[in-house]
Amino acid sequence: MKKLLLFLLICVRFNSLLAQDTDSLVIKNIYSEALSNNTAYKNMEYLCTKIGGRICGSPQAAAAIEWSKQIMQGMNLDTVYTQKIMVHHWVRGDKEYASMSSKVYGFKEVNVCALGESIGTPTDGIIAEVIEVGNFDQLKKLGKKQLTGKIVFFNREMAPKDYNTFEAYGGAVDQRVHGAAEAAKYGALAVIVRSLTLKDDYTTHTGIMRYDTNGTKIPAVAISTKDAELLSEWLKNDYELLFHLKTNSKMLPDVESYNVIGEIKGSEFPNEIITVGGHIDAWDNGQGAHDDGVGCMHSIEVLRILKELKMHPKHTIRVVIFMDEEVAQKGGKKYAAIVKEKKEKHLAAIESDEGGFTPIGFTIDASADTVAKISKWKDLLLSYGIYLFHKGYGGVDIYYLKGLGFPLIGLMTDSQKYFDYQHSESDTFDNVNKREMQLGSAAITSLVYLIDKYGIK
Repeated sequence: MKKLLLFLLICVRFNSLLAQDTDSLVIKNIYSEALSNNTAYKNMEYLCTKIGGRICGSPQAAAAIEWSKQIMQGMNLDTVYTQKIMVHHWVRGDKEYASMSSKVYGFKEVNVCALGESIGTPTDGIIAEVIEVGNFDQLKKLGKKQLTGKIVFFNREMAPKDYNTFEAYGGAVDQRVHGAAEAAKYGALAVIVRSLTLKDDYTTHTGIMRYDTNGTKIPAVAISTKDAELLSEWLKNDYELLFHLKTNSKMLPDVESYNVIGEIKGSEFPNEIITVGGHIDAWDNGQGAHDDGVGCMHSIEVLRILKELKMHPKHTIRVVIFMDEEVAQKGGKKYAAIVKEKKEKHLAAIESDEGGFTPIGFTIDASADTVAKISKWKDLLLSYGIYLFHKGYGGVDIYYLKGLGFPLIGLMTDSQKYFDYQHSESDTFDNVNKREMQLGSAAITSLVYLIDKYGIK
C-alpha cells in the first residue's frame, strides 16, 4: 500500500511538472507572437491618426465603431455583432480662449480647454475676478458673499508623494467632476480647474464634469499646470486681476451608438464566457491612444493571437469594444444588463484601461480566495515582468458586472507616465511604444489561456 501511495504521489508530481512545462511553452509562444507581429500597432496607427479623437456621439466615434466591427469581421471569428445604446452628444466648438489682465504683472494668454459636457460662455465670454480654493470646504467658508460674480479657481494638485498615480488622481478628481456644481451654489460665474496631471507643462487635460440636476450650470475649463502656477502666483500679489474666458461648447440631442462584440466560441463550454474589453470612445482633443485605443487593441489581439497559434479555447472568448466609458458608461451598463437578462455564465471579465505602458500585473475584484487562486499563476508570468496579483478595482466598463459571482480583473501597467497623456492633446499614437503595448496584449492573452484551461473556482 505504501508503495502504491508513493507511486501515485510521484505520478501526480510528474503530471504537475509536465503541465507547468506545457503552460510555460504556450505562454512563451503567446509572447513571441505578440512581440513579433505588427498588426495591432498598425491598427492603432489607423485608429489614432485617421479617425482620431472620438468622444461618444461624434462622427469619429461612429467611424470607430464601424472600423472596429470591420477589423473583427476580417478575422474569421465565429460571430461579430453590436449592442445598441443611446449616448450623449457634446461638442466643444471653436477653440477656447483665456487671458489674465493684471495691474501688477500685465497681460498674458493662458492655455485652457472646456471640460466634458460643460456649457459654453456667453458670446463675448466672461470677465471676472478670480478666487483660488483648494477644496469644497473652502468654498463653503467663503460663501456667496465672497464668491458671487467671481470665477472659482480649483488649484489642488495631484499629490506627487503618491507612488500609485491612480490614487493621486483619485485625490484630486472631485474638483473637476463636481467643482462647477459646487461653485454655482455660491454664485460663481465659472470655474477653472488645474489639469489632472503630474507633469509640469502647458498641456491641458479635459475630462467629464457633472452638473446637479436642478442646479445652476456654469462654464468649466481645465488650465495647464504651468498656467495654474502662474495664475496662483499673480493672485498672491494682485487679487483684483481679471480673467477673460470664452468657450463655445454645447450639448446636442442624444444619438444612437454601439458596443462592438467579437467571439471565438468555446469547443467544450460555448455557453461559458471569458470577456475581455477596452473602450473605443476618447476625448476629442487628442487621438485616444493610451486612453483607450490601446485597451481595444489589447482585447482584439487576444482573439488574433489565439487564432494565429491555432489554439482552441474550451470556453467562449468574447471581446467587447465598449462605447461611452468617458461620459456616462452607457456601453458598460448595456453589456451588464444583457448578461443579467440572458443569465450568461462568465468565468471572468478582464479590462484594459491603464494605457500602453509596461504591464506589471492584475488587480482582481473578487474574494480573497479567488485572488489567491489566480495569484498561483504568478510563477508562470514572473519572467515576463508580471509580478503583482492583488485585490483591487477591475475597471469602469466591467464594474457593472459586479455581484454576478465572477472576478473582474484589470490589467495593471507601470502608470507613472499615464497622466502625462490622459484626456489631453498629448495622447497620440507617437507616444505609444509598440513593444510595451504588445507586452500588455501577451499578458492578457496568457491570463485568458490559464483561466480557460484551469478555470478559477
